Amino acid sequence: MNSPPISIEALLVLDAIEYRGSYAAAAEQLDKVPSALSYIVQKLEEQLNVTIFVRQGRRAVLTPAGKHLLVEGRKVLYAINSLSEQTQTIANGWEPKIRIACDSIIDINPIFAGIQGFLIEHESIEIDVQEEVMNGTWEALIDDRVDLVIGAPAPVPNQKGIRAIKIGELDSVLVVSKFHELAAKLSGVNSSIQASDLTKYRSIVVHDSSQNEIPWSVNMIEGSQHFFVSSITQKISAIVAGIGIGHLPKYMAQHYIDSGQLLVIKLAEQPAPQDLFMAWKLTNKGKGLNKLITILSNPIK
Repeated sequence: MNSPPISIEALLVLDAIEYRGSYAAAAEQLDKVPSALSYIVQKLEEQLNVTIFVRQGRRAVLTPAGKHLLVEGRKVLYAINSLSEQTQTIANGWEPKIRIACDSIIDINPIFAGIQGFLIEHESIEIDVQEEVMNGTWEALIDDRVDLVIGAPAPVPNQKGIRAIKIGELDSVLVVSKFHELAAKLSGVNSSIQASDLTKYRSIVVHDSSQNEIPWSVNMIEGSQHFFVSSITQKISAIVAGIGIGHLPKYMAQHYIDSGQLLVIKLAEQPAPQDLFMAWKLTNKGKGLNKLITILSNPIK
């Protein structure tokens, strides 16, 4: 296989000439003589059968073909630099990429704030965040599709090799739209409803994102007709629209409660706060993951 005419050296030369505006200034930057740069550009033009630079006064200006070559060439230079940094990162015990699954019920803002702090120090490490629901969060970790799960609900899977730490509790409220027929029965200040009285009303349920394990749901109203959605955002919209009732994380529902769009259904027996966990496999011993775990270990508010 013949070597391609476009070399890394040639791309660096084109980049320097375009950035500095002349062969002389680029040669100074690259610690070469101008004639060496002229030879590299001339040889590249001959091999590609194109004109890359034209002179405008003392400046060397790219032709349209030359501009395209440099724009795409800079992508190659960036990829090579990234590859070099990642190789050095791995050699020093830092993984090039960390995959994270966040359960949809958590507040993602403090998580992203922590990740941003991590990336300031380790900008060469790529982060991949995905959203999962309930048992799907744990399944993503068990199946090695992610390195870290955040906000996974209890119970922790009874599987060896998983390290889980409690990072907070989630308070939920049962809510209904002000347009729903049940809203008229909530006018009493101290009125409370038995859970058995709710079976006649449709409840909104987010699909468990688990694909292989038996899906499960938290605070599901047994006996009621269910309306299934695929995300917590859709669940909120469905409840606000009056399609049915459902439990929401209190921090998510508070805005709608304060504005009067949603009303709280006071149950005689309130659900207990839900434990939330951060977990990873003990076999994952990269320095990046360990550092990120330390940063994110503060309780989720």
